[in-house]
Amino acid sequence: MSDRINSSDVTNTGMPASSFGLVLQRGGEELILEKALDCFTVRMAGDFAPEYLSQVSWGVWQRSIPQADIELFTVAPDQLETAMSQARAAEDVIFASHVYKLQVNPGTLVYLNDHVTIQFDSGVDSATIDAITARFQLIQEKPVEGLPNTFVFRVSKQATENPIKIANQLQGLPEVLAAEPNILVQTEPHYKPRDPLYPQQWYLHHNGGNQLAGGSHIAVEQAWDITRGVRSVVVAVVDDSFDLNHSDFQGSGKIVAPRDFKDNDFLPLPGNDQEPSHGTACAGLAVAEENGAGIVGVAPGCAFMPIRTTGFLDDQSIEDIFNWAIDKGASVISCSWGASAIYFPLSLRQRAAITRAATRGRKGKGCVILFAAGNANRPLNGTVNERNWPKNLLAGNTQWLSGFAVHTDIIAVSASTSLGKKAAYSNWGTNIAICAPSNNAPPGMWFQGAGFMQTQPAIASSLAGLGILTTDQISTAGYAPGDFSNNFGGTSSATPVVAGVAALVLSANPDLTASQVKRILQETADKIVDANPDPQLGVRAGTYDASGHSQWFGYGKVNAAKAVQAAVQLRAVVPSVTKQIGGKNNSLLAIPDNNRQGIKSAIAIADTSTVQDIQVTVNITHDFLGDLEIYLIAPNNQQVLLQNRTLGRRTDLQTTYTVRSHPALRQLLSLSARGQWQLWVIDYAPQDIGRLNNWELNLEM
Repeated sequence: MSDRINSSDVTNTGMPASSFGLVLQRGGEELILEKALDCFTVRMAGDFAPEYLSQVSWGVWQRSIPQADIELFTVAPDQLETAMSQARAAEDVIFASHVYKLQVNPGTLVYLNDHVTIQFDSGVDSATIDAITARFQLIQEKPVEGLPNTFVFRVSKQATENPIKIANQLQGLPEVLAAEPNILVQTEPHYKPRDPLYPQQWYLHHNGGNQLAGGSHIAVEQAWDITRGVRSVVVAVVDDSFDLNHSDFQGSGKIVAPRDFKDNDFLPLPGNDQEPSHGTACAGLAVAEENGAGIVGVAPGCAFMPIRTTGFLDDQSIEDIFNWAIDKGASVISCSWGASAIYFPLSLRQRAAITRAATRGRKGKGCVILFAAGNANRPLNGTVNERNWPKNLLAGNTQWLSGFAVHTDIIAVSASTSLGKKAAYSNWGTNIAICAPSNNAPPGMWFQGAGFMQTQPAIASSLAGLGILTTDQISTAGYAPGDFSNNFGGTSSATPVVAGVAALVLSANPDLTASQVKRILQETADKIVDANPDPQLGVRAGTYDASGHSQWFGYGKVNAAKAVQAAVQLRAVVPSVTKQIGGKNNSLLAIPDNNRQGIKSAIAIADTSTVQDIQVTVNITHDFLGDLEIYLIAPNNQQVLLQNRTLGRRTDLQTTYTVRSHPALRQLLSLSARGQWQLWVIDYAPQDIGRLNNWELNLEM
């Protein structure tokens, strides 16, 4: 396991006791923390007005973080510990806590609340759970849906250690597979428009012109000949706020189930912080009403569910967002944001919340979930040799990970330009599903406001490409004067464009599952090509591999006309199970230690019938199964995560993965069975070794 250190002062977790407060358990990984030296948080014993908080003697009050019921204070670095001691001694303070930074991303602040998620081994009974959690003064609050024997606990006032230290001690117990503190990291919208207005919705349909390459639009007019969307298909846009008074969001039945998780009410309107409403711009692209004025969205006939976020990405906030969308009937969920961190794996609860929505939403058909790839011109999951950052903020081999965008149940959207090329800022990688037209601009927007307060190294060349016209806050409060802005962009604008196309697909065929919608979007996409190197890193990834995938464009640029036509053609298809086929691979393979290439073991299927059900049986022996991730790769190279790094100290894995136990396998239904099916096993941490003994694939046709 990666945290094992040769030292005499080592606990049974494998880490030095001195590190307990500086290692963050996160999605099967351990992230190294550093204490922020100029700020800390306190939880007050009651509600206190800003006027009172601004007068305390032990720090300068900055703001409230209501999601964690804490107040943020700044202080001179040499006064931090003294100020925290004074705060703890104050009569009105319940506790004071350090604020942390991620070592790999020092611009991102990490705030603690008082919750810990614990996944116990399947054989641990309730009496043992009660005994363990009582030792750490934890109070059980709720189970985590979709994860067996997993619960959320609150750290009581009687606890003597913070949630990070408690989680690390729990991680060392043989009864515990995983333990994670709930942290808050601020959200970061992926784009802030900068350039002059340009009054045309070229991205929907155009006939060429200045800076307009043929076919750089999404061909929506032909899709509209079939459907312009129906109100029963609801597009949830999750973002910072929405100007619901805008004329393009009016209409009978247009707005359904609005929710504001920041102010805890049902009016997700812009606040008084003078920031333009990013959500208003995103929502207009997907669903702006066809009303004879203003603009028109990709799916103007569909309903709009506006969901305002808290502004922080803790476990509870993510659960609240996706549970609301499921409960209120969202069909499509569009998310043009990510964590303000360069390396951000999802927690157990966050992964589970997204999977629930993708597999249980829409009465079991699954919500179609889209996330923006991001605007750093970096891989969603990979390493870049960083150079020339201001103040040498990043240098050398730096690992990047966007946890939301690499989740196996979502559609990650990158951006192309009006010239049919890669948008210079657009993130890329093997997890990109599809791209959509957006603007072009130098990289750097991703970090603004994310704690860095700086941009990454600029590129010197001139970048051509038009901006995106969309709805804006009415009057002068938004990105531009008036009610519209025509220079929106980033992967933030590409994502709701694809969300609108997904809504049209479901309007044409509401019986499709979320995985079928994803497959339709990918299979009908236009294979745009960009053979030029990207102007910042010199990377060339604008062509397609044998499976039809490009690291820049995914499976291509979304084509609304082809996608809706494909959805209509599937309306009459009624699958039937007629036979079972499969195979078993008994070849024993050693799993290379700490090697992200892993091993792949294949089973060949000759039958061309359509897959209706899948079972995968795996037999692995390993010294520490918590080091492993296991994927099934279909003949079309589509990957499904069967097992993440949550097996902890177990050493034997003999289990069967089914569509029922692992709904992500639904993505592979309706594919042709013919070809090579592969099991991919990856060991992510050094020291422990093991082997794949055998595996078996059973398909129902």
